[in-house]
Amino acid sequence: MQETVAEAQELAADSSMDKKTQDGSRGPRHRSLPPAVGLLLSMALMNALLYLCLDWFFVAPPRSSPVSTHCPYGHFRMAQMKNCSPWLSCEELRTEVRPLKRIGEGAVKRVFLSEWKERKVALSRLTSLEMKDDFLHGLRMLKSLQSKHVVTLLGYCEDDSTILTEYHPLGSLSNLEETLNLSKYQNVNTWQHRLQLAVDYVSIIDYLHHSPLGTLVMCDSSDLSKTLSQYLLTSNFSLVVNDLDALPLVNRSSGALVKCGHRELHGDFVAPEQLWPYGEDTPFDDDLMPPYDEKIDIWKIPDVSSFLLGHVEGSDMVRFHLFDIHKACKSQTPAERPTAQDILDTYKKVLNLLRDSVMSQTREML
Repeated sequence: MQETVAEAQELAADSSMDKKTQDGSRGPRHRSLPPAVGLLLSMALMNALLYLCLDWFFVAPPRSSPVSTHCPYGHFRMAQMKNCSPWLSCEELRTEVRPLKRIGEGAVKRVFLSEWKERKVALSRLTSLEMKDDFLHGLRMLKSLQSKHVVTLLGYCEDDSTILTEYHPLGSLSNLEETLNLSKYQNVNTWQHRLQLAVDYVSIIDYLHHSPLGTLVMCDSSDLSKTLSQYLLTSNFSLVVNDLDALPLVNRSSGALVKCGHRELHGDFVAPEQLWPYGEDTPFDDDLMPPYDEKIDIWKIPDVSSFLLGHVEGSDMVRFHLFDIHKACKSQTPAERPTAQDILDTYKKVLNLLRDSVMSQTREML
């Protein structure tokens, strides 16, 4: 009887072992996550994506990374071009460039939208022989100052008084408000991108004041509209200077200063030292007009920057942080005004400070 009971117990134990083995071979059972855990994971993923987007949105404007345009002197490279090409000759300008329509005209040049090898380009032609000296001066400046701050020179022909440059479809800086009011550019109509344009503008002034040729003064700037027309807005929302016809040289070592033109200037936009100093009772005489230096460009920076900042949300905050440096720019004494480099450093500091502040506040809200 005892043997029978023992045998039964062994059979039961074997059966239990077989069942465990079979259950084990099926692998672990899948358990579904509780809904709360899934929601938390989703929120964590969204926050991570938002942090990545913050860097893109606040740190820099949506500028594409252009191909480096550094080429040897006498060569150029535009977007979509892999290699540098020599400046186009008179013969190439005559046979390969096809004018399409006139897109601008000033005292010195007429500008035509043109086509070269299926690329849109800008062809400038002298308006009248009386302005040829200014035209040739602008050409010399273009040839000598090629950099990221200056429109790209593609070719020229002195015999025909023509200059070929890169075409920027957004046009001059004076069109900024109209451009940003277009629906497709609403995403860049922010104080961050506008302040970056102001940084670009001051960078150009600083470059001219420390150019390879010496200290150059932007003389074609007797009013805001005229000043804005000297700059082009590129497709990636940066600035380049386009018109260099009136760019005299300050040479302190020889005591050579400049005068912007030969007529009397008026208004608050030009620097005080550009105004006739001898009162209304004395007729203007260019020979008696005292010369001045590059600090006239510094006087105008606050007015140009105010235009660039516009009236979008946050622009008044930027103006508040730039108040002191802009006040210094408006000093009646030229020597007391800051340098373009001082202003550029301040602009960059304010851009970084406000950008970091906005990013910090936004992250705290997540």
